[in-house]
Amino acid sequence: MQSKEETIAILKQFEVGDKFSYLPVLPKASVLIPLFVRGGKLHTLMTLRSKQLKTSAGEVCFPGGKRDPSDQDDVGTALREAEEEIGLQPGNVQVICKLFPVINKSGLLVTPVVGFIDETFRPVLNPAEVSAVFSVPLDFFISDKDHYASHNAPGMMGALHSFYFADPVSKSQYHIWGLTAMLAVVVAAIALKKKPEFDVGFDSEDPLSFFQQVLHTRLSKL
Repeated sequence: MQSKEETIAILKQFEVGDKFSYLPVLPKASVLIPLFVRGGKLHTLMTLRSKQLKTSAGEVCFPGGKRDPSDQDDVGTALREAEEEIGLQPGNVQVICKLFPVINKSGLLVTPVVGFIDETFRPVLNPAEVSAVFSVPLDFFISDKDHYASHNAPGMMGALHSFYFADPVSKSQYHIWGLTAMLAVVVAAIALKKKPEFDVGFDSEDPLSFFQQVLHTRLSKL
């Protein structure tokens, strides 16, 4: 892989800044996509939501949640939620960029925040929100080996992507699908500068235009 510094420089090119400041006021949320280098490969950290939660119980996702009135911005939301869920201190996250927002199945405008964390980070789980934390090599999300896609899924533009990941540490198998899977694919494609082995429906070198179109289509139906 390229160096961490090169990866950071690549990701910064996709920072959206205030490009989406024109959007109507919608309920907001943010997720943190934590990256780290282990064994010379890029990995990301993912969580399994508690089965006691009212929404998306038992699903795999990135740390994150709804905007709180005390949050200064989208980045603040992502960092606060990561601290609450897995004990990741905001000062231990090197925030790299905000990616284009997407509307999730609950109608929230979700902003992905990409950041680097240290390989030595050890999660402290909040059992009320998270039942497991695991790491996935980023190139897993551009390989067709454990990838499945279904088309014409309700409310989806393009394919609904699914991955089945066998965690070598816990020996558990995790189903990563929907919005979480799509965000993982996008970050893997742009960070690694590699085109996925399966059809994703967008230009992996410039995904912004596709997701902007998806966003506007969803907004027109609200």
